[in-house]
Parts: sequence; C-alpha cells; structure tokens
Amino acid sequence: MGTKSMDIESDTADQIEIIYEDEHLVAINKEAGLLVHRSWLDKGETRFAMQLTRDAVGCHVFPVHRLDKPTSGVLLFAKTSAVARSLGEAFTAHTVTKQYLAVVRGFMPDQGSIDYALSFKPDAIADKFADLDKPAQEAVTHWQSLAQVELPFAVSKKHATSRYSLVRLIPETGRKHQLRRHMRHVFHHIVGDTSHGDIRHTRFFRTHYDCTRMLLHAQTLALSHPVTGEPLLLKAGLDEQWMRILEEFSWVESAEY
Repeated sequence: MGTKSMDIESDTADQIEIIYEDEHLVAINKEAGLLVHRSWLDKGETRFAMQLTRDAVGCHVFPVHRLDKPTSGVLLFAKTSAVARSLGEAFTAHTVTKQYLAVVRGFMPDQGSIDYALSFKPDAIADKFADLDKPAQEAVTHWQSLAQVELPFAVSKKHATSRYSLVRLIPETGRKHQLRRHMRHVFHHIVGDTSHGDIRHTRFFRTHYDCTRMLLHAQTLALSHPVTGEPLLLKAGLDEQWMRILEEFSWVESAEY
C-alpha cells in the first residue's frame, strides 16, 4: 500500500502552509514561534495555528496533538469531533509515527534509545489545578545520527572545538517537552532550546549563523487515515534558517526523508 501526500499553497493574507487536506483532515507545516491555540501563557500573541487553519479551509478544526511553540513541522487537525476522537485514540495507541529532525550538541552514536521516565512539570497558569503529585510517566525516544560536524570554535572553555550532530528523533511516547528533556538528560541539548538547552550553544548559533529558532522540526507524520484506512505520510519542509544551517554544514542530503 502506498502513501499519500500533497502540497497546497494557502491564498490567505496571513500565510499558513497547508500540506494535506481532504474532507476529514487538514495538516499544516507549523512555523516556529506559532502557538497551536490560544493560551493564558502567551496573552500577547495574536496568531494561532488553529485559527489560521480554520480561516484557510473555511470550517472549524479540532486539534488532535500539539507541537511546542518553538517547534516547527507537521501539525494535524480533524474537521469533525468524531474524526478527532478517532485520531486521539490512534495517538494514544501509539499507531501514529512521528519523526523529527534536530541539531544537538556533541557527537551522538549512530543509533539508540532513551528510556527515561519524565516527571510532571506544571505550567504556572495552564496547570494551575492539575495534580502535582503525579508519578513520573514512562517516556521513550529513539534516535538515529544522520551527520556530524566539528567546528574550530571554543564555545565551551573545556574544548578547543565544538561538535554538533544532525539527528532523527522518533518518540515512542508523547510526554510534555519529551524530546527536549530527553536530549538534555543525555547531555546532547537541542540547539536553540532556551528552556532545556545549553545557552552557550544557542548564543553561538545566533551570533555566527543568525539562527534565532530552536532547531527541532516535526518532519513527518505517518498514520492510517481514520476514515478510509489508507496509509498517510505527511511531510513538512524546512524553513530558511534550517536550510541555512544544513547548507553551511553540508547536511542537506542527510536531512532528506
């Protein structure tokens, strides 16, 4: 059975890239810095992926998963509550495969897995009434190292050079900030992550490569269509800052899915 993918350009003034649409689903390539929906945590924001997608397709849409504000890539919405429930069940059953690209500090081994339970980290406002005594939840992330580079810059005082890896991250579970926290746990922080990363490397990329975003991108989402059962492979392209880094390090081919 094959996969189905398409690219559709939005004609709305406030541009949003639609990468797949049918009568049941719509998927977009969420830009870095865009919230999925309104949040008390970002009261000053006026643009939201859910509202922009609704306006672009002309009907209400239902979020079925989320991406952190600084993460870009495939974001899927349902057009009905019934389809949203079906997709939610698929995510819960781990029958949806998500693959991310990330740039991390250091050289990572060719492949491996991180099995490290994550404790609940509440947001001051969004999780005001949440149970703060939740036990740590199982969290598993698999990785593949795609390319590496060593630069003649001493970002850390301990080393005369700095090393970075381009990696593919495949989360088996979907915990809050899982990839960012797992990479920190193994000391391969994601470049540009201001909450869980290493500020020295984030500043280095900002200064030398004009990179102002977190280098984490949801590249593909693979699932069975909730209505037809056909396999879907949704792909999201990389933005200008990502491409600049890939070209600088000769990683363009390594990043291709």
